[in-house]
Parts: sequence; structure tokens; C-alpha cells
Amino acid sequence: MAKVKVKKQSTWIDMTAMSDVTVLLLTFFMLTSTFVTPEPVTVTTPSSVSERKIPETDLMTVLVDSNGKIFMSFDNNNDKVNTLRAVGEDYGFNFTPQQLIHFQAQPMFGVPIRSMASFLDSSPETQAEYMKNLTSPRVGIPTEEGEVQDDRGVVSSDNEFKRWVSHAKKANPDLQIAIKADQSTNYPVVRSVMDDLRDLRENRYLLITSLKTASND
Repeated sequence: MAKVKVKKQSTWIDMTAMSDVTVLLLTFFMLTSTFVTPEPVTVTTPSSVSERKIPETDLMTVLVDSNGKIFMSFDNNNDKVNTLRAVGEDYGFNFTPQQLIHFQAQPMFGVPIRSMASFLDSSPETQAEYMKNLTSPRVGIPTEEGEVQDDRGVVSSDNEFKRWVSHAKKANPDLQIAIKADQSTNYPVVRSVMDDLRDLRENRYLLITSLKTASND
């Protein structure tokens, strides 16, 4: 008896429902994701077993790189701009509205106040190139008590970091301070930051670390 040949038919699956689910998931992740703040230097934080999360609002982060350079960021642009204005007034600098807009766009900054205006007036490409020179006294917020100079003249005349912290707390008394230091940063460097905060009677602050796992042991 001859075999009956089954007629081949193309298989068609309605993917409409799957597409809807994919779009919903994508929208959910876009709305709930927290974007990582770009940093001028790469910092590898030390590991710890603490699972306490840093606050998402009213936060000022102090970044200390492996060379001891200090950078800062604010979660609130109003606090950041008001602090810049106050620090600038201490040194006799007034910033233009355009410079303030450019400053708001800086996710993290670390420039002596004397160089801030020219830095903000430069293009993003020039700013990125400027921040790469981590050995320059004109990169990083000065923490020296005495006068700091380079071949172009005076960079800073006192501890500007203290002024930033002091004015930031005046702009927002609820502001919390978080220190993010590289794991290779020498302890005396981090200790000096803590000492500066203690001088300002800021004895409560957070230390940002990475969660320690079994692979870290």
C-alpha cells in the first residue's frame, strides 16, 4: 500500500503578546534603573560586609583617588550651585549664569576655585583632557593649608575642601557626607579628609565600600 504523504504546512506563531511583554519589561527597567554617575577617575572601593545602602537624596560624595586627589558630587543641583556661589564669594569670584549651567552639568567636579571659571568656559573635550592630568595642582580640590603654586602661579591659598563642606552644610543642613576612597589610597590621605571633617564638627559620615563576597576571601 502506498504511503500517504502529509501535506507540509508553514508554522505561524502570533508574537504580539510576547512583544507587548518585552516592551513592558523594557519600560519598567528604564523607569526604575539608577544611572551611574560618571567619575573623573576610576576608584576601586575596599570590600566590607556592610549591606547598608547610601541615601539617594541629600547626599554629598567625596571621592579620594589613589593619588590623594579630592573630587566632589551632589545629588541636588540646587545645593551644588548654591555652594559654588558661596565658595566663589569667599575668594571674590562671581560666576555667570552660563557658567552655573555648565557647572550643573558636571556629575563630579574637582577644580581649584581660581581655575573654575576658565574650566567651565571650556568645551567638554577640553574639560575631559584637563581632568586627565591628575598630577597637576590644578586638578582636584585643594586641601593644603599653605599656598600651592605651579609654573603658572598660585593655585590655592588655603584648604578649599573645608570651605566646600562648610558652605554645602549651610546650603542644606540635612546633607549627608559619603567618602569614596580607592582601596590603594594610603590611610594617612583618607585620615586627613576625616580630620578636615572633624575640624568642621562633621563627625557623622558614610564610607562607601563594595559588598564582600566569598570570592573576596
